[in-house]
Parts: sequence; structure tokens; C-alpha cells
Amino acid sequence: MSSDPSPGFTCGLDVTLRVISGKWKPLILYFLLQQPNRYGALKRAVRGVSDKVLIQQLKELEADGVLVRTDYKEVPPRVDYALTPLGRTLADALVPLCTWGTENMAEVTRIFAQREGWHAGLG
Repeated sequence: MSSDPSPGFTCGLDVTLRVISGKWKPLILYFLLQQPNRYGALKRAVRGVSDKVLIQQLKELEADGVLVRTDYKEVPPRVDYALTPLGRTLADALVPLCTWGTENMAEVTRIFAQREGWHAGLG
């Protein structure tokens, strides 16, 4: 049995990818970087995510210490999500990826359309 308490990370990128793993987590972090949000606002911002998956990914991000869930114990219920200081540094690290995506959106759209054409021709 190993006495190493770490989960066996191979490098810093491995750490980051384990925290943001999941299709929707980077988008959740991005939208929370703008401001704390209630569940409904996150659901509208992260288009295409199911309630089950969004709830699960929010719970995982909370367990990983990158966001905090605040339940105001009101009727009707009011809960919001905000980044922790650790989460803010992680979300800030995603900003250059957002910039790259914005700057290259047209080219990547063209490439993806071309790739879909290849797949259609194979069937």
C-alpha cells in the first residue's frame, strides 16, 4: 500500500483535467466567473445540459472546492452558486481557451462541416 496521499497525478494538466472533466464543467465555471448564478440561470446559460447532469456536475465542483452552493432557506427556495477563490483561479485559466475559440470559430466550424461530410461519405 502506498503512503502517497495524492491521487496519482502525472502533471499539473492532469490535475486540471480531473477537476474540469465532464462535458459541462468548463462552461459552468465560465458562467460563474461572470457572477454568482442561481440554478435556473445556469441551466439557461449551459444550453443542452439535462437537469440530472447539471446537478451532478455542480455537486462534483462543490466537492472539489471550486464552487460554493448557498441555500438562503427561503420560501420559495433560493439557492445560488459562486466560485471559491480556487475556482476563480481555475475559471481565469479557461479565459484564454474561450478567446481561442472565439477567434477561430469560423475556421473550426468549416473544419467540422468538412469532417461531417467525410463521415457522411463513409456510410
